[in-house]
Amino acid sequence: MKLFYSPNACSLGIHVLLEEIGKPFELVKVDLASGAQYKEPFISLNPKSKVPALALEDGSVITEWPAVAWYLAKTNPEAHLLPTTLEGEVKALELLDYMVATVHMRGFTRIFRPANFTPTTADEPAVQRTGREVVEAGFKQLAQSLGAKAYLLGDLSIADAALFYLTHWGVQRAKMTLPPALASHLERMRARPAVQRALASEGLS
Repeated sequence: MKLFYSPNACSLGIHVLLEEIGKPFELVKVDLASGAQYKEPFISLNPKSKVPALALEDGSVITEWPAVAWYLAKTNPEAHLLPTTLEGEVKALELLDYMVATVHMRGFTRIFRPANFTPTTADEPAVQRTGREVVEAGFKQLAQSLGAKAYLLGDLSIADAALFYLTHWGVQRAKMTLPPALASHLERMRARPAVQRALASEGLS
């Protein structure tokens, strides 16, 4: 397998899952800052021009964070990255959809790329404020979902890898203060050897 990633992008969460699984994989860096996602050879691999993208041995490619995570969990059941009940799987999907579609796309994207949401430079601070409000509300909701548990679904799952990249962004990139439950989750994730390996190989440790 090959993971097409960019350091400190959301692909970090998929990188963590691959490290948790422990099977051989290759990292292929996509330089988003230089626009490599819009050029060959990446554009042929993923015309959506974003990471993560997971290239499989048969030449097929999986894109979109939840789909890549779901594939990894389902094809590596021994890693126990998904609950075994239908109710548990549905809860994992619910969490993933909220974290990626709302907290990431509606929140952090406004914080990091406000120009995508307004043609007027003067309006960009207001866009960023809206993004922070979305993220803060999302973190409050996710802290309630986590509660006193160590991980979102009780045991480590693909949902925790998504929560990790979001809280990592919140602290490292957006300089936000996390709710106590999420701060504890972030430290718990940072203590995992798989997370430490992913951070080190992306130059983030």
